[in-house]
Amino acid sequence: MRLLGEHLHSQGLAVSAPLLPGHGTTPQDLNRVRWLDWVATAEGTLAELRTRCQTVFVGGLSMGALLTLDLAARHPDLGGIALYSPALKLRQKSIFLLPLVRHLVRQWPAGRPEDTDLTDPEAPARIWHYDTFPTTGANELLKLLRLVRGEIKRVRVPAIIFYATLDKMIAPDAARLTFNKLGSQDKELVTLHNSGHCLTVDTEREAVFARTYGFILAHTKT
Repeated sequence: MRLLGEHLHSQGLAVSAPLLPGHGTTPQDLNRVRWLDWVATAEGTLAELRTRCQTVFVGGLSMGALLTLDLAARHPDLGGIALYSPALKLRQKSIFLLPLVRHLVRQWPAGRPEDTDLTDPEAPARIWHYDTFPTTGANELLKLLRLVRGEIKRVRVPAIIFYATLDKMIAPDAARLTFNKLGSQDKELVTLHNSGHCLTVDTEREAVFARTYGFILAHTKT
């Protein structure tokens, strides 16, 4: 998300991008956190931004999109939300075995580089990730997902959703499902045809940045 944040900041916007608990350290750390820790971090960041910004927009990628939806359900005064590759429905059905598997396997091998869905050859270098898949941490994602599915209809703020047709992580209809379930009247679905799951670092990232900035401007009172 750094490239997006830097772009928005270069346009004169105040930007805050918290490092979520369990991220950017070790896989073992991710296996020790709970979804409530992520929600608390998002809440704290929002509260801090409100002390210096009259209007606040929230955005997130994949799991971050779920946290964004959760915030919007509880804070109807947000200026708007931007959802990138929202993980409201996952492609791999085997992930629902995690409540059992996590007791047997703590770490699962991560995907091979050749399995990436990114179209820009330089895009993988713009992403930092663990070499293994922490199963307990992933199970916490499932808990967050179930929570958000139950509260998404309460979201009324303006929303823009970005989805890539080459995405191998979320279900093909995940973005449309998110769009349809949103309680927002002001909502837009943007489909990309030359990007993978992490579309904020891929081939069409500049277009994503521009559309995001335009969305913020259009929903900011002057």
